[in-house]
Amino acid sequence: MKRISNSFYHRFVLLQIFCIIFLHLPAQDTVLNKYGLWVINSVAVYKKTIAAHPQKTMVALSVEMPEAIVDLKYADTANFMHTKLYPTTTTTYLRLAASDALFAVMAELTTKQLNIKIWDAYRPYSVTERMWKTVKDDRYAADPKFGSGHNRGIAVDLTIIDLKSGQEMNMGTGFDNFSDTAHHGFKNLPPAVLQNRAFLRSIMESHGFKALETEWWHYYLPDTKTYELRDLSFEELYKTL
Repeated sequence: MKRISNSFYHRFVLLQIFCIIFLHLPAQDTVLNKYGLWVINSVAVYKKTIAAHPQKTMVALSVEMPEAIVDLKYADTANFMHTKLYPTTTTTYLRLAASDALFAVMAELTTKQLNIKIWDAYRPYSVTERMWKTVKDDRYAADPKFGSGHNRGIAVDLTIIDLKSGQEMNMGTGFDNFSDTAHHGFKNLPPAVLQNRAFLRSIMESHGFKALETEWWHYYLPDTKTYELRDLSFEELYKTL
């Protein structure tokens, strides 16, 4: 008997895993998209997923941390797409694990008379597809072939503000600055800006987040692929709370 090749064996194991997952889901939700990705776009499937894994529940940050400032750039037209991608809303969403980690960040900042301002968190997969058509550069926009931490509800775009003045810390650039200046490795900046970025990175990483090297504002939980991609609207998520 010939020895089975490693590549064949790995494909066989992956096929078994997919079969196990799909057998427990409604038939209409087992279809992979054109990139071969499974994207949850059904509330019924979402509920089934979180019933099996409660830590994957999406929570509203306005409920979990009402003191946080939410300023969703894609719920307005003042963004790089120059169009409204989200409905008008005062909240956004994260997986429970990411929300808990972010709450710990905010609690520590509060002791220093600081707070967080959130520009983006959960992002429906279909919005990522729209963004990629405009910015086909994976340093600044997620390639739909892979999806993003935002689609998985484990990434957040944010900055730090002073509690007394309400002013943002000077980070050298604004949100969605698609240039080298926004990279963590860019050092031709005033010492105060470098210090502010280092402070944000330090506190985020101390609570389990990882930094995206090309965007000083973007942080995400590791083990990204253990969380499913989702294309549920804000309205659909709101109804599951």
